[in-house]
Amino acid sequence: MLLADAMLRTVDLIVLGAYVLLVVGLGVYLMRKSGSVEAFTLAGRSLPGWAVGLSILGTYLSSISFLALPGKAYGGNWNAFVFSLTLPPAAWIAIKLFLPLYRRAGLISAYQYLEERFGPWARVYAGASFILIQLGRIGAILYLVALVLSPLTGLNVPLIIIITGIVVTLYTTMGGIEAVIWTDVLQVIILMAGALIATIILLFDIPGGPAQTFDLAWTAGKFSLGSWSVTDWVAPTVLVVFIYGMNENLKNFGIDQNYIQRYNTAKSKRAAARSVWLGALTYIPVSAVFLFIGTALYAYYQTAHDPLPLTVTKPDEVFPHFIVTKLPVGVAGLVIAALFAAAMSSVDSSLNCVATICLEDVYKRFINPDADDARGLSLLRWFTIGWGVLGTAAGLLFFALVTVLKHDALDLWWTIAGIFGAGMLGPFLLGAFLQRVSNKGAIAGVIASLVYIAWATLARDLPQHMQWLECNLNKLLIGVAGAGVLLVVGILASVIWPPPKDRPAPLTIWSHRQEE
Repeated sequence: MLLADAMLRTVDLIVLGAYVLLVVGLGVYLMRKSGSVEAFTLAGRSLPGWAVGLSILGTYLSSISFLALPGKAYGGNWNAFVFSLTLPPAAWIAIKLFLPLYRRAGLISAYQYLEERFGPWARVYAGASFILIQLGRIGAILYLVALVLSPLTGLNVPLIIIITGIVVTLYTTMGGIEAVIWTDVLQVIILMAGALIATIILLFDIPGGPAQTFDLAWTAGKFSLGSWSVTDWVAPTVLVVFIYGMNENLKNFGIDQNYIQRYNTAKSKRAAARSVWLGALTYIPVSAVFLFIGTALYAYYQTAHDPLPLTVTKPDEVFPHFIVTKLPVGVAGLVIAALFAAAMSSVDSSLNCVATICLEDVYKRFINPDADDARGLSLLRWFTIGWGVLGTAAGLLFFALVTVLKHDALDLWWTIAGIFGAGMLGPFLLGAFLQRVSNKGAIAGVIASLVYIAWATLARDLPQHMQWLECNLNKLLIGVAGAGVLLVVGILASVIWPPPKDRPAPLTIWSHRQEE
């Protein structure tokens, strides 16, 4: 038995190691094509729409999808699928309104627009919010991928977080956005192959086959989307998750640097639009596959003669345990390579975009506006390394939070994204949709939003004599409500402090858009 275990570990590690070498080699190869700031950040605006679309899909398909979605379905139901269903309407809005705005302006940074609209403070505020979200995202992704690699390699979770962070930082620093996009394409293919193989094995390894899987899952309500109540704002009902999903995906497509940067890597506006549709529509069936894996795992361990060990205590750990103990030699290595691919696909994107923000929104804006291309490229690489180190530290912090506080990984990530996301989406909606919103009005809205978010986040589980101050709103809606507060206060304050009458009409989504 020990020999079999050693053989499994050796073969699977060879498969994983071969994949890592392939990705790093691709980064080295593309290093020669990232010899300028525009090449490093926008790939010369020459990439095909299908590749950009698969890269957008890869940005969604992180280890959060690979592990947290099966964990949610195993421990609960398909409530998280409601989030996926918000992608088509959000993509339609992005293509009709957001994408033409950015393509026409030709901006590298999404937050340059906010400065042109409201001033430097808006650029700094939104950029800082974006960076905080990316740190939380990197932390969640590195933690989840380490859950799988730990039992396979025998290394502890913190050490794997550090190793993974080093590998991703290495090839992202060398190849820039083109390395990010083409490795995303490769990673999406491997990811889906691994997920489909795992699904097939799950369905046919259960004693009663697929029929028993569906019967057990249906009886247990595992395919439910959750409560359809329209009055319950505490539980994660269908309506709550739908509102959260629309908010998050409008933020993603409208103001998230990960997506805005990709819009401008495509050859044309039409190619960029196709990439958005490809990424958004493909994610729906893909997320369904990952949720079904969690459902099938529930049925499998209801009937398996070898139940889960006591060491598997969280739903997020069930799929990793199945991968390591049940998949055949070599197949486990492929699935783990797929998981590693999912992690790198998202972390590399975050690192490249955060480095771009630091160069365009901080260094060139406030320190050295006249920096030449060589200086800019050097700084981009150093920024990527620096944020790779901080992102790895965030992974270690995420591990500590999940371990100590016993939070569900997906819920913790959704909470982080929702809270900091309000700082990105609110000012953009004010500026892009409403011409008569003033700079003072936007500042008032941001202050009111921050006060609300602080209260809604901290006023939880208060002593009995203070419960009248407590916020019972579902945490997923904190960011949504914060953005709403920002919009309302910003509009009302602009009535009190209107913009100067002689101010030129600002560029909004209603401005005339020239066809490319």
